Amino acid sequence: MTKPVYILNGPNLNLLGQRQPEIYGATTLQDIDTMCRAHAVDLGLPVIFRQSNHEGELVDWIQEARQEAAGIIINAAAYTHTSVAILDALLASDLPVVEVHLSNIHQRDAFRHHSYVSKAAKGMICGFGAQGYTLALDAIHSLIHTPS
Repeated sequence: MTKPVYILNGPNLNLLGQRQPEIYGATTLQDIDTMCRAHAVDLGLPVIFRQSNHEGELVDWIQEARQEAAGIIINAAAYTHTSVAILDALLASDLPVVEVHLSNIHQRDAFRHHSYVSKAAKGMICGFGAQGYTLALDAIHSLIHTPS
């Protein structure tokens, strides 16, 4: 059986659909989870979908993924711009990583333009709202199934 893809979500994403819908849309994180699971079935990928507001918990899950996962999709949210700990964990994972953001971070506040996650990611998908997660699943599927 194929190892799962970990889809990890950072702080405040549990408030999707309620918090700043003009930026993040009306789709909830549960809606995204459901959408990802359906798309993953089509791709033949098992997924583990998680969210935490706590940096250390995200680091723990990334470290867990080192042994348990085929790849990581991560929306680190605000930790994208601040967390060297998440960067270090992603680099240590030695797994393909796809970074995803609902909004286009490059059209927002200047401090959001820098991503620590990007140094560990094969690529970033941003600005496509919830659809970015299914695009990330397509990308990680390709990375997992293409010989390096």
